[in-house]
Amino acid sequence: MREKAIEAKLVKAVRIMGGLAPKFVSPGFDGVPDRLVLLPKGKIAFIELKSPGKALRPLQIRRKQQLEALGFPVYRIDSPEQIGGILDEIQSS
Repeated sequence: MREKAIEAKLVKAVRIMGGLAPKFVSPGFDGVPDRLVLLPKGKIAFIELKSPGKALRPLQIRRKQQLEALGFPVYRIDSPEQIGGILDEIQSS
């Protein structure tokens, strides 16, 4: 399955939960995660989407560590089966 297909499923699942999943683009700050997930009651997380089995690039790993050091959850999704569990985790945090 391609990354775009997984991304579309994530966006749809977030909408069903009443949230938003805007594309995260940060000019001049490469390596940021692909999507912000904003759920009801102020729940937020960053999501990096990958094709199945693909690893994060070194810069993406650094950005993930920087965001996590600031207290933000950052997830990597490479299959549609992960989406429900991760969204439940974000919602319950």
